[in-house]
Amino acid sequence: MTQHDILQPFMFEDAGIRGGLVRLDATWRTVLENRDYPRPVRDVLGELMAAAALLSATLKYSGSIIMQMQGDGAIPLLVVECTSELTLRGLAHWKDEPREGPLSELVGPGRLAITLDPRQGRRTYQGVVDLSGDSVAAALEHYMRRSEQLDTRLWLAADQERAVGMLLQQLPDRPCPDGDLWNRATALGATLTRDELLAHSPRELLRRLFHEEDLRVFDTRSVSFRCSCSRERVQAMLRMLGRDEVRAILADRGAVEVRCEFCNRRYAFDVVDAEQLFAAEVVTTPGPTQH
Repeated sequence: MTQHDILQPFMFEDAGIRGGLVRLDATWRTVLENRDYPRPVRDVLGELMAAAALLSATLKYSGSIIMQMQGDGAIPLLVVECTSELTLRGLAHWKDEPREGPLSELVGPGRLAITLDPRQGRRTYQGVVDLSGDSVAAALEHYMRRSEQLDTRLWLAADQERAVGMLLQQLPDRPCPDGDLWNRATALGATLTRDELLAHSPRELLRRLFHEEDLRVFDTRSVSFRCSCSRERVQAMLRMLGRDEVRAILADRGAVEVRCEFCNRRYAFDVVDAEQLFAAEVVTTPGPTQH
């Protein structure tokens, strides 16, 4: 029975090379249900989501990893968030009708930022590099070399049904006795076609690629879609906007409506909601101190 929405970690035994395979089915289709992406936008966003799950699984942290590509091309923004529990959400903005082409043309000159946002008020880390490469995989490999000094290879694909990917990463503190293993493993990975990535399960891909290697295959991890938006977060945003601005929107439109770009959930506030929102802002003037 084929498993869906999973991440399959593995490692080359005693070699300092780790890897992962990810398959997003329902998770990816949930993203597509929220917005009708043109095919070039869809495929790039799917590849970035698969990559986020793969890179998140290599980190020892509690929180979320946020990957963001920005440029001045037909796709000016791509954002994907993956938590340490492997819950994902993502979105893309586009202009006109993007045509098929390399990432460098679709996004244009820009930057790639990866943010680690730990929980419990710990310090946030962000790495930023120039967007380089004609694919999502190439751009992220460039980032890992420049920002993290980790030799990393990625193979990614997406269509209307699923987003998938494979990662290989050489660990600098784990020397490999077989000096040719990294080259051999990446050469085998390079034989993967887009159709093969999309068609076969992670276990089948491991068998096809590395059946002659000494692999340690770990338990699979479940991946799912989850959006962190909430009415409370929207209320906090409206408070920051201010009472006067909210009242002006109400006077013009009769209600304040906010729609989450990630999950398309709608939050609506009428006049009564708005008054309750700012009711806690009553300023109390302390009386004179008595002795």
